[in-house]
Amino acid sequence: MWTIMNFVHILGALSVGFYLLLPFIVSKMSTLSLPAQEGTAVAIRTFNIFAQVGLLIQFISGGYLMSQGDYSVAWMIVTVVLIVALFGVSGMMSKPLKSAIAKIKEKKDISAEAGKLRMMSAILAVCLLVMVYFMVFNTVI
Repeated sequence: MWTIMNFVHILGALSVGFYLLLPFIVSKMSTLSLPAQEGTAVAIRTFNIFAQVGLLIQFISGGYLMSQGDYSVAWMIVTVVLIVALFGVSGMMSKPLKSAIAKIKEKKDISAEAGKLRMMSAILAVCLLVMVYFMVFNTVI
């Protein structure tokens, strides 16, 4: 039976979906002009904050839903580890984003920051895909 908490959990999932698109956005960032790079970096930073709020919603609503369901301990551990990984990497991504924005304003090269952002965005996308897999097929573990 659907509850308000299921609805809240799905809303949180929609906001976190940004991380699935992020590797594609970051991969094209270095080919843009400087003003477009700055706009892209600022937009990524804004959407990252929005997605982090979504992660918090996911954590709270998912914890409640997990307490109401019958899930294996292994499944619960895997999902908690994945959401903590998403929290950590999305938080670590803010430093290279801030640095890239500052360097773009100074008209400096951002290839080091772009490399870090590519790596972190790929990690986020993979973690989220694995999380979705375990949410859909929760009887696997």
